[in-house]
Amino acid sequence: MSTSLESLAGKVMDGQRLSAEEALCLHQEADIATLGLLADEIRRRKHPQPVVTYIIDRNLNPTNVCITDCGFCAFYARPKDEAKAYVLDREEIYRKIQETVDVGGVQILMQGGHHPYLKVDWFESLLSDIKQRWPKLHLHAMSPPEIHHLARISKISTREVIRRLKAAGMDSIPGGGAEILVESVREKIAPKKATTDDWLRVMEEAHEEGLKTTATMMFGHVETVADRIEHLNRLRQVQDRTGGFTAFIDWTFQPGGNPMGEALLQQGWRKATYVEYFRTTAVARIFLDNFDNLQASFVTQGGEAAALALRMGCNDFGSAMLEENVVSAAGCFELVGLKDIEDRIRGAGFVPRQRNQAYQIIDSRGPEPLPGELQGCGAAATGRHDKDKAFAR
Repeated sequence: MSTSLESLAGKVMDGQRLSAEEALCLHQEADIATLGLLADEIRRRKHPQPVVTYIIDRNLNPTNVCITDCGFCAFYARPKDEAKAYVLDREEIYRKIQETVDVGGVQILMQGGHHPYLKVDWFESLLSDIKQRWPKLHLHAMSPPEIHHLARISKISTREVIRRLKAAGMDSIPGGGAEILVESVREKIAPKKATTDDWLRVMEEAHEEGLKTTATMMFGHVETVADRIEHLNRLRQVQDRTGGFTAFIDWTFQPGGNPMGEALLQQGWRKATYVEYFRTTAVARIFLDNFDNLQASFVTQGGEAAALALRMGCNDFGSAMLEENVVSAAGCFELVGLKDIEDRIRGAGFVPRQRNQAYQIIDSRGPEPLPGELQGCGAAATGRHDKDKAFAR
């Protein structure tokens, strides 16, 4: 290990904050084993119990009609595409929600296209009706670009949209639509979508209005590593001001079935590897020192990679999702059942527990391992890294 990397590793182990420049150096020069050790140590400090959480929910997409034309999206349909475009009727929405509740689901993740005619009152009515029928169901709904779009077509401010949707039943906001929070990148991949500043402003307004949100990053397309670090830095700055983000989730761009993917493949581009996913995830865990939770993305990376990510800084396995339409349209969705999720968590050396959107454990087994429960998990569950041997300095 070079002197500069040894110094950075020492800062991390001592609990000091890294600058964006230092995070970039770590990403570009540290080997994957070192990054994993550092990220895993931070996870242990934030989550001392050998417990990994997951949630049971459903990804509900009320409409796929969208006028934003993101080149990386295989899900959306233009308004006049009669063969593909849809708007779910209420009875279909209610049926999907009841199915979720019947199997123990505690949350609906509701996102969709930027429909040109469905204004804020349409979503107010939908959220209100859902809450009347299922008052205890958590509605994790409406990403920042959707809120920005609703504000524009409804001719009101984004803050007013947030207030009205919150009053109607929206409990928190997902971090979708972040992609890469660097404007030069967004101009290439999603020029019609909310800007970087728009996305961050909506999140900060939501935090000020008392809503918690998540943050995401889709990487491995046209951005640079420096762009990824800038994205993380913008998130960290907002979190310093508000503390409103509950978790960070990152995943790699999926090229199937979308124009951007096809164009990149023709240019000789190659999809990001698992190692690149692990490297970026580990750096995110190290750099985002004010985020409590990092979620593995088995939806895009697959169950095996997600399990390995639990040793790269992640403390959550994501969702036992009953339905996923956006990523599956790109041909990469892996449906993982509850038993598979719990088996993979145990195989990584942890005990599994169900949580809610606030990352509170709601599992009947309790928040800590039961007597003897770790014996059925991976051998690494009770071990600790010796930082003096790993990072002699």
